[in-house]
Amino acid sequence: MKKVLITICGRAGSKGFRNKNLKTFLEKPLVYYTLASAFNFKETVEDAQVDVCLNTDSQDLADLVLAKYPEVNFIPRPEELGGDVVPKMAVFQQSLNYMEEKQGVKYDYLIDLDITSPLRQIHDVLGAYKMKLEREDAGLVFSGCPSRRNPYFNMVKEVEDHVEKVIESPFTARQQAPAIYDLNASIYVFETEFLRTNKTGILWETKCLLYPMRDTAVLDIDSEEDFEMMQLIGSYLFTKVDGFKAVRDSIRD
Repeated sequence: MKKVLITICGRAGSKGFRNKNLKTFLEKPLVYYTLASAFNFKETVEDAQVDVCLNTDSQDLADLVLAKYPEVNFIPRPEELGGDVVPKMAVFQQSLNYMEEKQGVKYDYLIDLDITSPLRQIHDVLGAYKMKLEREDAGLVFSGCPSRRNPYFNMVKEVEDHVEKVIESPFTARQQAPAIYDLNASIYVFETEFLRTNKTGILWETKCLLYPMRDTAVLDIDSEEDFEMMQLIGSYLFTKVDGFKAVRDSIRD
């Protein structure tokens, strides 16, 4: 039986958008959307032992999570991992080490689900996990969606006194250019051996695969405006698309 650790990670405060991990998103705590996705996966996945943990230096976030999801394992984040420039890889590694010591098991996979990416469909986490199972040669599967712009065709950079295409190419139509994806930071599925051996905090030191998700106008929630826009998009998707609605409906009351 495979052993899977799901991590949900959130720092206290935020310079760009204060206490964003504690916000209420469409009348429910933002973090509960991610918890719903985690427990939907746990209840659906076959032949796997799944543990869920919260890694945070925010007692308020821990209290909010444990109020409705008491079976979540709380991992206090040490001060040295709480800074703006700390690689998230270090937080994954701390979570893995902590849980393996606590549970007395060796996990095969670590799945990280981002708190500020509430717009997942009910099949997305399981789909990314299955992609990883099918590709033993890859150390990491992460999620993304088709980009609205393409550096081979309609993106430019400043060069001295003019602009040029980001990547020089002969393409005269976007359809001719290689497919480009935006990483949406929603789902990461790691082979744990890659986490154990990584010393740099850089994701690209293994073979990576992309799990395609529906384009939800990818936004990083770094401001009040981002948050409000995501709520507008979410209110439409939770009403019109069954895959999104199923996640919201499974949030614990």
